[in-house]
Amino acid sequence: MGHRLVDLALLIQTIANSIVAGSIYAVIAVGLAMAFGVMKMANFAHGEFFMAGAYVVYVFYALLGWPFPIAVLMAVPIVGAMGIITERLIFRPTRSNVLAGFMATAGLAFILQVLVGQAWGVGLMRSVPTPYMGAADILGAKIGWQRVLVVPVAIVMLSCLWYFLFKVKYGKALRACAQDPDTARLQGIGINKMTMLAMGISGASAGLAGALMAPIHPVTPYMGHGVILTAFIVVVMGGMESIAGAVLAAVLLGFIHTFVTTLSDAVTAQMVGVACMAIILIVRPEGLLGRVKA
Repeated sequence: MGHRLVDLALLIQTIANSIVAGSIYAVIAVGLAMAFGVMKMANFAHGEFFMAGAYVVYVFYALLGWPFPIAVLMAVPIVGAMGIITERLIFRPTRSNVLAGFMATAGLAFILQVLVGQAWGVGLMRSVPTPYMGAADILGAKIGWQRVLVVPVAIVMLSCLWYFLFKVKYGKALRACAQDPDTARLQGIGINKMTMLAMGISGASAGLAGALMAPIHPVTPYMGHGVILTAFIVVVMGGMESIAGAVLAAVLLGFIHTFVTTLSDAVTAQMVGVACMAIILIVRPEGLLGRVKA
């Protein structure tokens, strides 16, 4: 009986961790999917935007003593502005050369890592105190309130994004640009404004994810490495231009990574995630919810 309770507690703990992981993956990946959908270019520095969000919380919350929710909210416009600057200085000049834009953002990723390393130290994990101590007890499984918080915030953020894209004029214009930029231009939609908006939202979502994970994830200049790989896997699995597909793939990958890590280790979990992506692309080359090209 005791053995069964332990197994049940472990199962519940793993499911809860899967939901948290899937929520964070979704918040990160929707921004990457949106930026790609509008610009048709991949942002290799997206992981560093995640890292920047974590350092914003470290500065405002851990160093300056601001309330944690305010520090998290500060990460949204700050990293969103980084996304807008990246679009203006990198993506817009390289719009006709996808490879150049990709390589330029790879360079930006290294620059951001060096700058953060120079400012706060390389190889030093910065400690962000857990603002919400204690844990929820669900059938014997202990789930920290800090992790529980991630899920409703992710749901609210994704719901607001859905409302913006489907109910707000600029959101509809973004979708039009992603579906057919030439027709959108003929309808008077400014492509430059839409690409800036897409990168702003993309940066803001990555910054929010990093801010939420700052008390949970080790805060280092290189914390974006694993994140960018996971984000690309999620976006490719879901369909390169599909935000709904990115959310679905994020939830699936969250469960895959967490369960495989629990049963084996993190490296095996990454390998299984890549294998699942390959299988999905073999069966559905356009991704889970991607549109079939004519």
